[in-house]
Amino acid sequence: MVSKMITPSAILEIGTFTGYSALCLAKGLSPAGILHTIEVDDELAPLAQSFFDRTALGKKIQLHIGNAIEIIPSLNTQFDLAFIDGDKRQYVEYYNVLIPYMKSGSFILADNVLWDGKVVSEPTANDAQTKGILAFNDFVHTDPTVENVLLPIRDGIMLLRKVD
Repeated sequence: MVSKMITPSAILEIGTFTGYSALCLAKGLSPAGILHTIEVDDELAPLAQSFFDRTALGKKIQLHIGNAIEIIPSLNTQFDLAFIDGDKRQYVEYYNVLIPYMKSGSFILADNVLWDGKVVSEPTANDAQTKGILAFNDFVHTDPTVENVLLPIRDGIMLLRKVD
């Protein structure tokens, strides 16, 4: 829905998995738009690519395999929309690498920010995933370069807009 509302020309997705969210986001792309999706697990990539290849939208999707923190700068693209759904321990790092490549007024969606309700209590010492989500939520809440709102649907989506 967000993608269709803004008709982006460039989308970035961190965390491809099966490719479902990439295909959903690609539905809103402008006619000449492109979606870059990054998956760290090279064993998942063929499955996602097979789904992309079954639809006309697949021609607008470029699948990259590797570490998003290293790949994002190499894309040399300014994005209108980004979707963060990778390793929860790295959300702050993804965000810090991504934000310079976001256009003014662009949007970032971060998935799983409620993390099955774990964010409302103190995480256990070995729960790095929850600690990563908590650090991200705190960080973006105090970042003056974005406005944000928590959408309490499913496992929580943080909607951020890069301010002018």
